[in-house]
Amino acid sequence: MKRLVLVLGAQGQLGEATTIALGEHHEVVGWTRADLNLTEAEATSRRIAALCPDVVINCAAYNDVDGAQGQPEEALAINAWAVRTMAKAANELDATFVHYSTDFVFDGTIDRPYREDDAPNPRGTYAVSKLLGEWFAAEVPRHYVLRVESLFGGNRGRSSVDRMLTAILSTQDVRAFSDRTVSPSYVEDVVDATLALVDGSRPWGLYHCVNTGWTTWADLARELARLADRPEARITEVQMADAGLIAPRPKFAALSNAKLAMTGIEMPTWQDALARYVTRVRNEQSW
Repeated sequence: MKRLVLVLGAQGQLGEATTIALGEHHEVVGWTRADLNLTEAEATSRRIAALCPDVVINCAAYNDVDGAQGQPEEALAINAWAVRTMAKAANELDATFVHYSTDFVFDGTIDRPYREDDAPNPRGTYAVSKLLGEWFAAEVPRHYVLRVESLFGGNRGRSSVDRMLTAILSTQDVRAFSDRTVSPSYVEDVVDATLALVDGSRPWGLYHCVNTGWTTWADLARELARLADRPEARITEVQMADAGLIAPRPKFAALSNAKLAMTGIEMPTWQDALARYVTRVRNEQSW
């Protein structure tokens, strides 16, 4: 059934891809920062109510992990209080609310992929703000909270993976963590999962929406170099403790997507996703 879908944060990496893909199946309205200041609660509520969407998808986020340590008000304003406003507006319209969160809600101290029923333990301002956003989103009866991790790809790709590939292709040195383990999320696969959920036929709740499996950043960089046919790429392994990071990061941050798979949404492996990503970049840039 065709629905009216509102995408907030429509100019970002995930937001733009979501707006384009869902627009092939639904009537989609995408609002950017220029269209609406999400920190203005009254204006946000009024605009959403006037549009009266069937689905509200929040792709807006404050993602500067280190910056949040020194600017907690800004991080909380976007990642928590704005989500509360959106959630309340969606609830009043009986709309479906889709919100994206992060692996940073965990402390990274276990040795197996995190499940949705594992207790969060955020260790920085950014992480706390994202967990608060999860809680506010979950107050909407018809909600999907999707934890994604290490997003890459899309027309506005500017994540760590995107920067790594750019560096590899331009023969620049790549420094990659050997002691941080992640389950990467290809934007195209996250969007496909979101599209499958928008019809509301699957159980509401919290899901880990990541590609299957896990890897260190150093191993991911080496796989990128292999896929790009750049065996000469210079990849230097570094430790998180030596990187001068301001905010703490979870070291073992692999996420299990088994719960999502139980709904019939099977996420491809991170290796498969990375191969499709490199092929797309190769075709677009003709190298």
